[in-house]
This record gives sequence, structure tokens and C-alpha cells, in this order.
Amino acid sequence: MMKTEPAALGAGVADESDPRVAARADAHLMRSLLIGIFLFMAIYALYFARAFFMPVILAFLLALTLTPIVRLLRKRGIPEVVSATLLVLGSICIFASAGYLLSGPVIDLINNTSSIGQQLTERLAQLRRPFERIMQISHQIGQLTETSQEAGIQKVAVAQSGILSSAASNILSAGTSLTIIFVLSLFLLASGTMFYEKIIQSFASLSEKKRALRVVYDVEREISHYLLTVTIINVGLGTVTGLGLWALGMPNPLVWGVAAALFNFLPYVGALMTIVLVAIIALISFDTISYALLAPAFVLVCDIVEGQFVTPMVVGRRLEINAVAIFIAIAFWSWLWGFVGALMAVPLLVVIKVFCDHFEGLSPVGNFLAAQHTAVVVDDDVADTESAKG
Repeated sequence: MMKTEPAALGAGVADESDPRVAARADAHLMRSLLIGIFLFMAIYALYFARAFFMPVILAFLLALTLTPIVRLLRKRGIPEVVSATLLVLGSICIFASAGYLLSGPVIDLINNTSSIGQQLTERLAQLRRPFERIMQISHQIGQLTETSQEAGIQKVAVAQSGILSSAASNILSAGTSLTIIFVLSLFLLASGTMFYEKIIQSFASLSEKKRALRVVYDVEREISHYLLTVTIINVGLGTVTGLGLWALGMPNPLVWGVAAALFNFLPYVGALMTIVLVAIIALISFDTISYALLAPAFVLVCDIVEGQFVTPMVVGRRLEINAVAIFIAIAFWSWLWGFVGALMAVPLLVVIKVFCDHFEGLSPVGNFLAAQHTAVVVDDDVADTESAKG
């Protein structure tokens, strides 16, 4: 026994100094470095080529959202080309109508931002004692702005052409992006199973073809179901919110209904934004503060019912994502692509999670993105299995 221990120790030392072990460690380090470089370059490309990637990804998300409808209509005998064309045209009409109806009120709100702030300050005068120093500084800044107004007029007059050209450039860029989104989504929906056939043709054996087809169909089905379901839920939330605020006498209830539906794609953050904006407008629109607080309270109740009951019951627990991952995704994509990126953050996170769940090598990433109770359920199942074996 005394002789075998040094031998075993020597074997362990020999294993640690084995060139093959060192080669595997170097290969692992090189692979990690390559993955890090690839991620860095991918983020770099997404940031500087956002004018290309943003409409393309939005087109894919729109196509995934409308895919279940296209499949349902195909079962009814309507070809993909016809149903895709009708759905895309309907989407264009909805976006155009919403843009036309909301443009006037939204522009008025933007133009009246300063007066809204002044009215809000006057309504909350009795609550501003802790913030008197801040209000004094703001008042001094306002006086400085008024004294330099004449000089500012000349500056605006000089820069007016630049502002107009920038606005025209932004409108042209937005029109180009919308065209790419709708046309590409039309092609994706009308192509049917062409992409699935291309994926199958990329594999040699029949077992690999079946596995690839199963994974692709599962990922596409779950993501499209999630996106369509969440979109319908958000539209319903916006409708209820708009009707409730209209009944309370809130100005521009259509704007706040659309805002509630749009911001709800941002979990936690979007609901808070809607409540704060509605509270500000309600405080300057109604005579009493107690009645003005009914509007944000109603929005809060709607968000609680949607977030705690409707969405978990309809969407299901398996696609829920933990709050930390959601906040990180929203912060990252808002930094990368602004407000549009923030709206796409959670759908893209769901895409990544579902994709990772279908590949064993990426399962740790999917487990990290999952909600906390998902791990608890898995542990319970394992415990039940172990107890059954016992």
C-alpha cells in the first residue's frame, strides 16, 4: 500500500503534465477567446449596421407573429401567398391608421411639454417643500433661458434648414425601414415551407434530417404562438385601458390605450412608464388630485390583472423569463437600438431561450433565462422520480 500511493501520485502528476491535457486546455482557451471575439464583433456589427439589421429582425418577428394565422388559413384551403398578402396589407392599414390618428395628439403633447411641466408644478405646489432648492435652480435656469431668448431666435433661424433636412432624412429612413419590414415579412410568409426544405437538404442522414426538422418546427411553433398570443393580450390591454380612461374623462384616451399596448412589450418598465405618463396628464387635466389619481390607479389594476393572471394563464409557465434577464435585455437593446430595440428585447429573449432549450450544449443558457419557479418544478419532478424509485 505504501508503494502504490507514490505511484498513484506520480500518475496524477504525469496526467497533469501530459501534453494532451495541455493541448486540450489550450484548445478550450482558444475556443473561449474566439467566442468572445465573435460576440464582440457581432455587437459591433449590430450597432453600426442597425439600419439594416433592425428592419430585417422586425420583419422576422412580424412573420413569426402572423405565421399561425397563415397556417390556419392554409388548412381552410387558402394559399400562403393570398393569406400572406392579405395579412401584410391589413397590417399596413392598421399601422397607417394608427399613425394618422395618433400623429396629431402626440405632436400636441410634445409641443406642450413645457406647459405640461409648468401646470404639473403648480398642481403639486403643496408637495414641493422638500424640493424647494431644486425648483429654485429650475427657476433660475428658466430666467436665463428667457434672457437669452433673442439670441436663441437668431440661432434657430440659422439652423432651421438643418432641422428640416434632418427631419426629412429621418422620415425617408423610417419609410425605407417600414418598406423593408412589410415586403420581407410578405416574402417570408408566402414562401411556405421553402426554408424548412433547405434546412433538410443541408443534412445527409435521415435521422439528422428528422431531428433538424423537429427542432425547427418546435422552435417556430412556440415562438410564433408566444408572439401572436402576447400581441393579442397587449391589444386587449390597450383596448380596456383606453375605454376605461375614456369613461373617466381622460383626454386623448386613444393615445394612452395605444401606449399601454405598446409599452406592455416591456415587462415591468413599460407598465411603470404608462402609469407615470397617465398620472402626469391626469393631474393637470382634472380639478381634484383625488379624482386624478383614479386614472393611474385604473391602469395599475389593468396591468396587475394582465401580468399576474391573464398572461401566465394564456401563454403558460414554460416561456416565462426571470426578471434579471429581462432588465438586462431591455437595457442592452435600448442602448443598442434605442426605443425600438427595447420593444424587441423580450421577444428576442424568448427566441433565444426557446432555441437554447432545444440544444443540449446551450441548455445552461436557457436554464439561466428561465424563471425561478421553472427550476423548482424540475427539482420537484426529480424528487418525485427519486421517491418513486425508492
